[in-house]
Amino acid sequence: MNNVQAEKLNFVKGKVLIVGVDVAKKTNFARFIDPQGYELCKHYRFQNDLDGIKSFISKIKILERQHGFERTVIGMEPSGHYWEPLAYQLKEYHLGQVFVNPYHVKCSKEMADNSPSKSDLKDALLIAKLVLDGNYFKMYLAEGLYRDLRNLTRERYQLSKKLNSSKNRLIAQLDSYFPEIFKVFKDPLGKTAIYILEHHPFAQDIIALTVEELATAIKGASKSRLGLQKALELKKAANDSVGITEGLASARYRIKSCLTEITFYKAQLTSLEKQMLHYLNQTGFGRNLLSIPGVGVVTAARFLGEVGDISRFDSPEQIIKLAGLNLKTNSSGQRKGKTTITKRGRSELRSLLYQSALVMVCRNEQMSKSYHYYLTRKDNPLKSKQALVIIMKKLVRIIYALMTKDELYDPAVALREDYVTTAA
Repeated sequence: MNNVQAEKLNFVKGKVLIVGVDVAKKTNFARFIDPQGYELCKHYRFQNDLDGIKSFISKIKILERQHGFERTVIGMEPSGHYWEPLAYQLKEYHLGQVFVNPYHVKCSKEMADNSPSKSDLKDALLIAKLVLDGNYFKMYLAEGLYRDLRNLTRERYQLSKKLNSSKNRLIAQLDSYFPEIFKVFKDPLGKTAIYILEHHPFAQDIIALTVEELATAIKGASKSRLGLQKALELKKAANDSVGITEGLASARYRIKSCLTEITFYKAQLTSLEKQMLHYLNQTGFGRNLLSIPGVGVVTAARFLGEVGDISRFDSPEQIIKLAGLNLKTNSSGQRKGKTTITKRGRSELRSLLYQSALVMVCRNEQMSKSYHYYLTRKDNPLKSKQALVIIMKKLVRIIYALMTKDELYDPAVALREDYVTTAA
């Protein structure tokens, strides 16, 4: 047994009331067990509002007095977002709270009664027993600047999805009504292309203009960077177009709607990223993170939003595990399978690190050298995705070192550390 697991088991030993809560939008279910695993009373049902939470706390206090418990540990699943109001309210009463992995609850269902059936009551008891067995992890509730950064990170993710959706809808319309425009404008969302789509989105619109009128419009939209040549290309594309000619009025409306949405979401993202910079600077870590070549405001703010207070980690390996980047083996008997990452952790953090690693190997000289070294080394060369995982982990270690030591990025140290680690 490792020290971490032993510490978890010790935490739930002694005169401890263990509570498992299955959280829902409106009604929560709780079940109560003692350190021997015996259920103490009938399940408790309470509403996910202030009165309900207060009644739940009163129930806990009654059980503590009746059975002589010195403290209480409450376990719940961090699935969805319904658990958050309950967790923040319980924190005010200084009750111990832990998380149980939803995947562990799912795997435990059949062990309980040899049935895959699911119910709120069953889940609440499973959660309590998982806590008793030490199968839990500490609950972290982001506060202050870190909660603001997490909120902004989530909002940026949603806005980016909406922006991409609007872009895809626009491209789908153009594929049907004027597919040749992509031969003229490689970026259909460039300033000049946007102007054309706003005023003359179809081949019929382009044909109706003279070359001189079209060239003048393009010259004005591009601030004189483009002109006659682009107008001739656009004219030829319009004359050769195989786009649909039916339903132009409704298609024009849809294109205009998509362009309005794109403009709106871009403005929202710009405003949001200013807020991210503001809170990033207030954390005091902005200068450390932004000193890394390839790390910008959004990446730095997203990292802090996902990870939270860095002081709660004893080593960068804990952050690596939080992102699900720790390795697992797949072997049985004489068969030796591939070693892969577990993907058990914060998927948003893992996605951020992956995107950052792709940027790093292009813009950060030290990371690029490290990446290509792993691809081409004589002994055990790695595949591209495996090498990227190494870069993701290395980035976490660098960020952790810069933040905990309050230092700026030093290329020589970053490169030297890589080869020292490799040699070891």
